[in-house]
Amino acid sequence: MMQKWMCLGAMIVAGLTLILCLMDLIIGKPFGGGPYMVADIGAILAAGTTAYLGFNAWQDVK
Repeated sequence: MMQKWMCLGAMIVAGLTLILCLMDLIIGKPFGGGPYMVADIGAILAAGTTAYLGFNAWQDVK
């Protein structure tokens, strides 16, 4: 039971990170936009990978 919650928590945090970094790339808020473009792209890739791994682990626990 606890494993399901941990997988769900990882997916939620990854989703929020993904949304924040996409917002920063598109509109420049909340992290300042331009100078952090490379960091945003890296964070988007990391968040997408984390969300995928959380979903894959959730399927295994189910």
